[in-house]
Amino acid sequence: MLIGQLSERTGTSRRLLRYYEEQGLIRSRRSLNGYREYDEDFVDRVLQIRGLLAAGLPTRVIKQVLPCLDTPRAIHVSGATPETIAALELERDRMTERIRCLERNREAISGYLAAVRRASCERAPAEAAATA
Repeated sequence: MLIGQLSERTGTSRRLLRYYEEQGLIRSRRSLNGYREYDEDFVDRVLQIRGLLAAGLPTRVIKQVLPCLDTPRAIHVSGATPETIAALELERDRMTERIRCLERNREAISGYLAAVRRASCERAPAEAAATA
């Protein structure tokens, strides 16, 4: 598929796709006319990259982690530096804290919704009696 198609299917700008390629996160073939061509599996790869970037991982760490994501049951270790390990541990801990925060927010919203529903149910009979 061409870069425009990959962009459309992943919601990622062409400029970002070129950047991912410069960083060695994805690769393309060049057609005779010089257009970039990508394999179908790069749709998932780009979505993985976007997710990892959204989680706060830098591209240099993502580049080391991506081979492990191809086959999640087979972890490939390829010369992870102490800095990479520290960065991954930090990001894991940040994700854990974000998950806790999201869980607290979800519980707060659930409590709010329950209160709104109770109030709505209590008002409904009173409103019905007033209009009767």
